[in-house]
Amino acid sequence: MSSRHALAPVRSVDDHRQRIEDLLRPLAARETEAVPMADALGRRLSADVYSPLDLPVFRNSSMDGYAVRAESVAIVPVTLPLAGVVAAGNTGAATLPAGGALKVMTGAPIPAGADCVVPVEHTRVEGDAVIIERSRAAGDFVREAGTDVRTGQLLAAAGTLLKPRHIAALAAVGLPELPVYRRVRAAVITTGDELVQAGLRLLPGQIYNSNGLALAAALTENGAEVVSIAHSTDDHAEFRRRLDEAVAAADLVFTSGGVSMGDFEVVKEVLSTLGGEFGHVAMQPGGPQGITVVDGTPILNFPGNPVSTVVSFDMFARPILRELGGLPPIVSSELPVLAALHSPAGKRQLLRGLLTPEGVEPLAGQGSHLIATMARADVLIDIPAADTDIAAGTIVRTWPL
Repeated sequence: MSSRHALAPVRSVDDHRQRIEDLLRPLAARETEAVPMADALGRRLSADVYSPLDLPVFRNSSMDGYAVRAESVAIVPVTLPLAGVVAAGNTGAATLPAGGALKVMTGAPIPAGADCVVPVEHTRVEGDAVIIERSRAAGDFVREAGTDVRTGQLLAAAGTLLKPRHIAALAAVGLPELPVYRRVRAAVITTGDELVQAGLRLLPGQIYNSNGLALAAALTENGAEVVSIAHSTDDHAEFRRRLDEAVAAADLVFTSGGVSMGDFEVVKEVLSTLGGEFGHVAMQPGGPQGITVVDGTPILNFPGNPVSTVVSFDMFARPILRELGGLPPIVSSELPVLAALHSPAGKRQLLRGLLTPEGVEPLAGQGSHLIATMARADVLIDIPAADTDIAAGTIVRTWPL
């Protein structure tokens, strides 16, 4: 997308999302890296991974019991002399004497000469002998080498999103690290003289800066690596410094605030001189939006009201970031709305709602500054721009938050 073409005065949500997805999709070609196994959870494999060894590595017992020859316990009860104990982790080469028994623990190597294990609950010990009370066939309770995986067998294909079950299998064959796609590196810049860091005393007219942490959390949850969270006042020079630092460190930059029609819209004022495109999307909350490209780095410019920031991220950035990270897509649901709604014509409404067994309940207080209401919600109720009056019981689309 060239940043020299101006946004239409009003763009649909779907058109704006498509524009952003087209801009960000080339980030799929980012380089790969090797990460330690302990850090691989939630990463996406960049290459097929094959087993370097057989699993199990050696014949071992699947039960606590006695390793014997099946022919020695064909007729029971039978008393066999005990020749010792083989524990899990035993690295010596144990051999079963003819006509005898060796006590074995779960996971212990099967001694040479034995071909089955009699579980301990089917035995009795008397002195230096064990009484076997149940016959066993050759192979019973013996895990043969390679019955789980063979050397050279594919364990996980390229593109696999690594979950605990994959980590278990890959760690079991002794791999110290895995090849993965590098996460999309994202930087966040919040703007506004009124914003104050948590923990500091508020002066009249000031508010705490929640958008930086909210965007960072959303990015992390959706597969990106947050490389910086910065704040700028409404000073043009300061914002440009923050912007240059972010562009140098990240694949993608998010800004919050400074994009509307006020007198101190620092993001819009600075980025417009760099080819930034600003306009309105036909949605509420989150109408003012911007897209800029600086030195090849995409910059998504969101409005500063806290709810608008969160909704903008979910509608425009979340789908493509999950795609780039190999995460499953967010899926909408259709549910009955439990109260009548009125929506102004021409704007797609994204209302906060609470799921109940009966459907979705719209929450009171839908202002774009009411972030506590957002915390209570678990879905966005998606009302099309053409719908103005929605009766209770109407089926509506919802998006999980």
